[in-house]
Amino acid sequence: MNENVGSDFDDFLAEQDLVEEVTAAALKRVISWQLAETMRLQKVTKKDLAERMHTSRTVVDRALDESDAGMTLATLASAARALGQRVEVRLLPNIK
Repeated sequence: MNENVGSDFDDFLAEQDLVEEVTAAALKRVISWQLAETMRLQKVTKKDLAERMHTSRTVVDRALDESDAGMTLATLASAARALGQRVEVRLLPNIK
């Protein structure tokens, strides 16, 4: 197995100026999944979550849309709070 495949892919993304876009898309997929999974476990519908957040169902739909990376931190914090969760954001050193 080639140990350099990951770094080659990272280099490719950097050369194409896609690192931030790909990272944002991956983060949004994880966040959307976590919100949906928490809703499922708590048996909370989209309508219920929208009411708890004092917002529209459209906002909830966008928060749960894995392909919409434009969710604001305020929306994320509101959804988390409405589900009895909290948000933690950290910056970590880049490991090469």
